[in-house]
Amino acid sequence: MATKSVLVCGAGGFIGSHLVKRLKREGFWVRGVDLKFPGFSETEADDFMIGDLRDQAFCRQVVDRRFDEVYQLAADMGGAGYIFTGEHDADVMHNSATINLNILDVCQKRNVRGLFYSSSACMYPAHNQEDPDNPNCSEGSAYPAAPDSEYGWEKLFSERLYLAYNRNYGMRNRIARYHNIFGPEGTWVGGKEKAPAAICRKVAEARFNGEIEIWGDGRQTRSFLYIDECLEGTTRLTRSDFEGPVNIGSEEMVTINQLVDLVADIAGKKIIKKHIPGPLGVRGRNSDNRLIEKQLGWKPSSSLRSGLEKSYEWIERQVHSNRRAA
Repeated sequence: MATKSVLVCGAGGFIGSHLVKRLKREGFWVRGVDLKFPGFSETEADDFMIGDLRDQAFCRQVVDRRFDEVYQLAADMGGAGYIFTGEHDADVMHNSATINLNILDVCQKRNVRGLFYSSSACMYPAHNQEDPDNPNCSEGSAYPAAPDSEYGWEKLFSERLYLAYNRNYGMRNRIARYHNIFGPEGTWVGGKEKAPAAICRKVAEARFNGEIEIWGDGRQTRSFLYIDECLEGTTRLTRSDFEGPVNIGSEEMVTINQLVDLVADIAGKKIIKKHIPGPLGVRGRNSDNRLIEKQLGWKPSSSLRSGLEKSYEWIERQVHSNRRAA
């Protein structure tokens, strides 16, 4: 039997590089594409193309055949320090929308059966996420639309784009709304890192009774999903008969203060929190997993602590390695 082929767009990024590894373990021939190679380990892709998916000609080179599966993870994104300042809005919207328009067009013309598209919980209405204890992120709450960022508006547009191709061209595109995916080999410094990585870094750098800075009062709530669970949900959805959109996230909601306490406990340190002004996003967000459990018979089950233990160990090594290099 011929080996099935897979395309992973955004294969140099955190989720994409982990996805390539998983697909290789499953026996696929994998082509990865990105502006860069993975930052923390060698890619396991059989073929890796460096290039800009905003370029239509490059996209045609990438999609030179009919792939059995295509995962579209490529986007201009980052953590709160990148998304919520407003300084990158035009780039975020233009770059990500252009990538989706290009990839979807060339795949449809190559008669690719369908793509997996990674949307985001950032597309949910801000007014449903003002109560940190009771956010509403059920899939049906998306409309009337009112995301809290241009990043969320672009995700919403692209969701509709993929669904329109399903209706008009008979494609089988699948859409997941990711909720704060984290784990080893993710961005942990430089301004694009997300909360778990940023906090792990700050705790790793701090002394035993050290002080770390936290944006806001720390009472804002989120849930965080470990990378392995994300990949399981992603591949299950891609190979299912359900198009989505569907949440892929954890229901274990914590405040940012609790997240700091958890990481500090893992590190065996006492940490003092210094609350400072900073970009925050919505007040509360948590994954609602009723639909994914109903449609796929599955939902994430690993604890936040177990994922943080692995993430902290990896980030602590990066911090110590950087200190030695300095």
